[in-house]
Amino acid sequence: MTEHSKPPKHSNSLTYWIAGAIVAAIAIALMFPNIAVHFDLGGELFLRALKMIVVPLVFTSVMCGVLGLGDVRRLGKPGAAAVGYYLCTTVIAVIVGLVVVNIVRPGVGTIDQAQLERFSKATEKPDQILRRTLADESGLSETQVASVFTDLPADNDEAPTTDVILKNLALMLVTDNLFGAAVETQLLPIIVFTICFGALLTTMPDETRTISKFVTEANHALLSFVMALMKIAPLGIFCLVAARFGKAQADGRFFEELGQIGWYFAAVLIGLAIHAFIVLPLIFWIVRRENPYRFAASMSQALLTAFSTASSSATLPVTLECAESAGIPKRSTEFVIPLGATINMDGTALYEAAAAIFIAQAIGIELTMGEQAIVAVTATLAAIGAAGIPEAGLVTMLIVLGAVGLPLEYIGLILAVDWLLDRFRTTVNVFGDSVGAAVVGVTIPDEEPAAKPS
Repeated sequence: MTEHSKPPKHSNSLTYWIAGAIVAAIAIALMFPNIAVHFDLGGELFLRALKMIVVPLVFTSVMCGVLGLGDVRRLGKPGAAAVGYYLCTTVIAVIVGLVVVNIVRPGVGTIDQAQLERFSKATEKPDQILRRTLADESGLSETQVASVFTDLPADNDEAPTTDVILKNLALMLVTDNLFGAAVETQLLPIIVFTICFGALLTTMPDETRTISKFVTEANHALLSFVMALMKIAPLGIFCLVAARFGKAQADGRFFEELGQIGWYFAAVLIGLAIHAFIVLPLIFWIVRRENPYRFAASMSQALLTAFSTASSSATLPVTLECAESAGIPKRSTEFVIPLGATINMDGTALYEAAAAIFIAQAIGIELTMGEQAIVAVTATLAAIGAAGIPEAGLVTMLIVLGAVGLPLEYIGLILAVDWLLDRFRTTVNVFGDSVGAAVVGVTIPDEEPAAKPS
């Protein structure tokens, strides 16, 4: 990497503007909900602008990360460290969620019988409800929504077995149409192809200098585009948040439902807070011996964007820029963060485990330790396979519920407040990605001091 390939650092003032935009948007949405909902066009334009550069940025950033490692044999250690970190933190998140929900017991004595009967007698199938919810929340096309449901059985009578889930996860690594994967923003096969192609280029450095230079400069240009886009981020984020909170306020269901399942809402937030403020910072400090909360502050723009968009994939460009500005080695951010945005879903795994136990408590079913272990394993695998888009965790919830025989129709209990919880868990996911880049960065030796930030 050359010195001029570094993107400019973000300013703290922009973070304050984004935070202020979120606060102002919530205030206006609560006071003038019917006006706030009309800001959806501005929010959608900003979100699409972020998503527009995700696929090319993933390709160039991962390619730069692989090329920066040099010899293809050096991919093994950081690759194993990244996958190991993501798997361990996801398992820890699930355990935290199970512990919190078993202590708080949010489903015991909080849901009235009339509400439970309403969901049990619903004529619309759970997958139909979720397809509609996902389309409304994420703005995806029918084809893209359908692709999120590929892990589910056609009749939804029973959840797929662990073997089927593992098979689907393996098939997600490779696509039969790379351009089709790009169109549907399926990042995992793109990352696998890029790693393999980049590794091949490292074996023929003399013949591929032109390609390497082109990819490096394209990555620099895309990151500069991100910086330019972030100048209008406060306005875009204001529109996104105002429209979504305004819709909730105008519908009038959110606060009514929150009164019923407030303890569930609180339990998930407690679990996410423990993971974000204790577990991840502790891992960061043990590995790097640096102040984790100062690092979190330097990632604030990415975290606020994650809260606003509820999409780790859409936030990826901002996460990459913030992590590098925070001092994480460029080769680590380029290689690890795109992978994390695809498979690292700590917050989603925690939520799915907590939600499954909550639903069991609400309908009077006591899950044994063995059944809760099944929930933990299934939530971990399902979260890894969840798409990095708004509300995708709801879809994989059907797998978790079915794994222990819980009625799928009761997923309706959590729909009204899930859009807000989704923003918190996405923020935790993105923070986990950035901590992962910092942790894996220590496994990548720095042989090019001239290319590093001074």
